[in-house]
Amino acid sequence: MTEPIIRVEDLRVSFFGQGAWQPVVGGVSFDIAPRETLALVGESGSGKSVTALAMMRLLPRKAARVSGRVELQGRDLLALPEQAMRAVRGNEIAMIFQEPMSSLNPALTIGDQISEVLIEHEKMSFREAKAETLRMLDRVRIAAAARRFGEYPHQLSGGMRQRVMIAIALACRPKLLIADEPTTALDVTIQAQILALIEILREEEDLAVLFITHDMGVVAEVADRMAVMSNGRVVEAGDTASLFRAPREPYTRALLSAVPELGSMRGTTLPVRFPLVDGETGKADGVGEAVAAPPAAETPLLRVRDLSARFDMASGFFGRVTGRVHAVENVSFDLFAGETLALVGESGCGKSTTGRAIMRLTEAVSGKVELEGRDVLALKRSELGFLRRRVQMIFQDPFASLDPRMRVGAAIAEPMLVHRIATPDEARQKVAELLPRVGLDPAMAARYPHEFSGGQRQRICIARALALAPKLIIADEAVSALDVSIKAQVINLMLDLQQGLGLAFLFISHDMAVVERIAHRVAVMYLGEIVEIGPRAAIFENPQHPYTKRLLAAVPIPDPSQRGRRREIDDSEVKNPIRPFDYAPPARQWRGVSPGHRVAVWDEERATA
Repeated sequence: MTEPIIRVEDLRVSFFGQGAWQPVVGGVSFDIAPRETLALVGESGSGKSVTALAMMRLLPRKAARVSGRVELQGRDLLALPEQAMRAVRGNEIAMIFQEPMSSLNPALTIGDQISEVLIEHEKMSFREAKAETLRMLDRVRIAAAARRFGEYPHQLSGGMRQRVMIAIALACRPKLLIADEPTTALDVTIQAQILALIEILREEEDLAVLFITHDMGVVAEVADRMAVMSNGRVVEAGDTASLFRAPREPYTRALLSAVPELGSMRGTTLPVRFPLVDGETGKADGVGEAVAAPPAAETPLLRVRDLSARFDMASGFFGRVTGRVHAVENVSFDLFAGETLALVGESGCGKSTTGRAIMRLTEAVSGKVELEGRDVLALKRSELGFLRRRVQMIFQDPFASLDPRMRVGAAIAEPMLVHRIATPDEARQKVAELLPRVGLDPAMAARYPHEFSGGQRQRICIARALALAPKLIIADEAVSALDVSIKAQVINLMLDLQQGLGLAFLFISHDMAVVERIAHRVAVMYLGEIVEIGPRAAIFENPQHPYTKRLLAAVPIPDPSQRGRRREIDDSEVKNPIRPFDYAPPARQWRGVSPGHRVAVWDEERATA
């Protein structure tokens, strides 16, 4: 039997707070062999990242107390002097963090940041370090390595920055790679590229990998074994395929039940609620009931025609405009009352800018947006109250959307007071009615945002959006930052509210599996333009555009038995939407596929670039 690279025995971590030591990780044990991937899974707050930081001895000594054993090939890391531990970090154990932009120094080129590791640990000269850095950039599939060497982090896309982090982590050929949520913030196609890259490097470098995530689809794709954490403890561990097939613990069953699986909606035309499982009792909450169809309507609630939004790029001493970002280009669609239209695509494709242009948070340069027959883009500033009362927006980060100094009851009541549709007493009464509607206790109105979990804060943002009784809600990546079970609960809540109140949703997302479950219709965006639009079943079961096919092919399948089915991962990135100052977008031609399903006739070279 192969000796493990790392062995963790009875690891315990406590933090000092409220005058006493509070346990956050209790008795965690596992081991990882060479070329093996162990997934540490669980929701936010379960202790996954703290376990990894304790293994690396990166927790503050005065605020954290760590006990147990962490053996790296027979050496107890917790007993090593700090100087010896510094030699282990980066040299024998490397770590990739979730957000590469906060891990990279914005003032240094990526070449200097990778070279620094080699100079520090391998005692190379700068010339030797540069040559090895260029080899590492090629190793992680970054094209034009010599040019990229001198670029800064802000000049790279999210996927490229994460590749740089992997290059830094692997520069000294470590024995163990700890990947802490390395793909959570990435688009589905970039995520697929990073997962494939880690898999290749694991085999070629004999790496042991500890993969920390709450995405069960990713676990099924990369992990040989998995350990499920809840409240600081491992509640279930074993072979990945066995745990997916027959989980024993209610918490594991709850996590798996909330995973949206692409293709599970085949044969249905309406959105379907998640069949949630209680993490303590193991009992199912329904079987995933389909919601009612939206009421038939002759005229759309929202009509968007040829909407365009561009941003000038200035350069030179006098700030002369030399180019433009064509963020949104000739976008057209209709949205009916009680309907969900999903706007999907990768970061930078123009989804969020479209939503903000409809809300007049970003000014469009041309086009027409009609809400209930009234031209939104022609409204004067003094008339925008009409728009704000009928259209509300839910943003991706609920914590950034709420004032940390304001109690949540006051935050929910504020729109009613600003628009003068309620007195303070009436607003308080309305808040007491709204909180139970989103699954929260009315007594929670007196709390501050930091006293809630991420899922609860997003429910508060939904309650605030409902305060003005809007006809349309624009949900901009509203569930992408949430844990899998919380995400399922919030989606079920949105479906229930839509059915009960007749709300229309413009659901902006890059998560295709979630979109398949919640949307009536889907519009696929690429380089600021809609390239395919149609009923949800038509888009997912009969995709026509190369970019739509690329998005669907990149979605991880939450089934370990499908891991052997190697997908062709497209390593290319979305092209830069910056165009010359005098660029005129070409007129698009459309081809009808089936009723309501249309696809843009696109230059194939541009579509797959």
